[in-house]
Amino acid sequence: MSGRDSYGDIYSGHARTRKREIPRVAAERDLVAEDAATGFCGAVVGFDRSYDGEFVKLEDRNGRVRLFALREAAFLIDGEVVTLVKPTAAAPVQPTRSASGSTRVEGLKARVARASRIWVEGVHDAALVERVWGHDLRVEGVVVEQLEGLDHLGAKLAEFQPGPTRRVGVLVDHLVTGSKETGLTQGLGAHVLVTGHPYIDVWQAVRPKAVGIAAWPDVPRGEDWKTGICRRLRWGTPQDGWRRVYNAVNSYRDLETPLIGAVERLIDFVTEQE
Repeated sequence: MSGRDSYGDIYSGHARTRKREIPRVAAERDLVAEDAATGFCGAVVGFDRSYDGEFVKLEDRNGRVRLFALREAAFLIDGEVVTLVKPTAAAPVQPTRSASGSTRVEGLKARVARASRIWVEGVHDAALVERVWGHDLRVEGVVVEQLEGLDHLGAKLAEFQPGPTRRVGVLVDHLVTGSKETGLTQGLGAHVLVTGHPYIDVWQAVRPKAVGIAAWPDVPRGEDWKTGICRRLRWGTPQDGWRRVYNAVNSYRDLETPLIGAVERLIDFVTEQE
């Protein structure tokens, strides 16, 4: 007979009991928990911190809010003892699309600038193009320059000397049949593409909904358009109005279709391989 049989199981009645693991639960907002010590039950509405440590705020059905220390095994959820912990902040989700709707290139290093250029009439045109297409332009290595008025186009082209690898795309405001702008942009050669939109100013190419208005007001011919717009909308000075317009644009969805199409055509033209 073995020793175990002679003396019985010497560990009988003395088996080690494994300590039960207390679940750790992230105290997400609106999670309902009960403080085990006081019986106060409420939804998580926030956190606080002092020299004593971290506290969770619970709000009961009557709107009363109390603070409870985030201690081990101090709370009950559905009758089960748990340890509440402060949730970790989720990493911000990086957008996969640029403001223009193109696929965003992560870790982008701007390409060396091409010889080809896109020219726009003024600073506001340049700023809106950069705001929406800036990512695409850096991917493609395209530089946007200001003409400071369409009247300078002929002289600028003569100086630049466009060619097969030195193309110029020109974005023009108020490009409609019979306008002065149309007359200045004809017959410029195969290496120059002019596109534009029908609006008096690039501001008007921003959708009214984006800037919080029903429609752009009419301004009589002969009155400065930006000044007239700001007066009718009570926007203050044209500088104040421009800040409103610029800050309202976050993506191509805030722009009218003619401007979107015009810029996309120019980018394709100056990046097209010969």
